[in-house]
Amino acid sequence: MKTVLHSDDINLLTYWQKVLGEECEVYDDLEDLYSLESSLIIMNYSACIEDCEKVLKRLIEKNNKILMLHRTPSLLTAKKLLRLGVMGYGNALMRDHFILSAIQTIKDGMSWLYPSFTSELITQLNAKKRSEPKEEKLSVLTAREKEVALLLKEGLTYKEIAQKLDVTPRTIKAHASKTYDKLAIKDRVALALLLN
Repeated sequence: MKTVLHSDDINLLTYWQKVLGEECEVYDDLEDLYSLESSLIIMNYSACIEDCEKVLKRLIEKNNKILMLHRTPSLLTAKKLLRLGVMGYGNALMRDHFILSAIQTIKDGMSWLYPSFTSELITQLNAKKRSEPKEEKLSVLTAREKEVALLLKEGLTYKEIAQKLDVTPRTIKAHASKTYDKLAIKDRVALALLLN
């Protein structure tokens, strides 16, 4: 797979050429890139920012793989470009071993993302998982069990919950036991952790 560089910034081209040695070709004109097929194209984001979606579509249609590098990278831009079909995204001036890793990863048919963005993305995904709505977490419970679970989470005693719901404390204890079983937890502390 041929590796091609394209940038509107001569300093970036110089840096990338230094990293890659003689393993690449430089294409100055964006129009010239459209003739490429099955190549790895490394380009900086500012070189195609005006009509990025159109440019990427044309390049990807010919089985080209794109490594987009950006002087001011952001996770938001990374998500946008990955949705458009870019195979890799990172800092335009990242260390040479990152650039070489990105190239190899993409040539192996996988996507590559600058490591700090990968960590940030995983953190965001985990935060979404943790912030899953209470209703979704409690979906295995009956309406009454949900009601009892939410009151237990607030720290109310069985007696207080029983008075509030006009039932016996024994009934609340039975609901609590079933709730713990269904949610695969041991006690009200685990319930509070699950719901917070």
